[in-house]
Amino acid sequence: MLQTACSIFTPVPLFELVKASGTAASTLITVGPSKAKDTVYHIHPIFGKVCIEFNPQSQAVEILPAVQSELRLHQIESRIYEAGTAPSTCEIWLNYVAYVEWDIPPFTNDYKTYLTSTTLTLRTSTGKVLSKSSYALDPVYGMGKWSSTRSKVAPVITALLTGFEN
Repeated sequence: MLQTACSIFTPVPLFELVKASGTAASTLITVGPSKAKDTVYHIHPIFGKVCIEFNPQSQAVEILPAVQSELRLHQIESRIYEAGTAPSTCEIWLNYVAYVEWDIPPFTNDYKTYLTSTTLTLRTSTGKVLSKSSYALDPVYGMGKWSSTRSKVAPVITALLTGFEN
């Protein structure tokens, strides 16, 4: 016996599948994992506070709150100073360079900055390097482009303090 059936094809489910796939791919590319790289670590005593030298050349305005939040997670107090204005009691210094670029995030129409790279260096008051670590956006795929500055800086802070890149 031959059975006939009526099949109705609607583009709406297909459109929804394409949208969902695009969203998943966009999320993977824009909010990817961050890693520390090029870490140099010299064994040094544990410390509980650090002075951060403000870098007026950096346009990454979100970097300092992110760095301070991550330092707090490691039970390290921090304070930001303009060059030459810190008290002589600052024994450990954190210097940074950070670079940003502008682009339009997915599903928006407005330009926004995102952190493309940063290098953090811990030094003694005499200038001896204790540790140094960096983050750089994947130049090919841009994995993590729209991740928060804090999520990009977190593994760098951990590497600075422990010597281990995750």
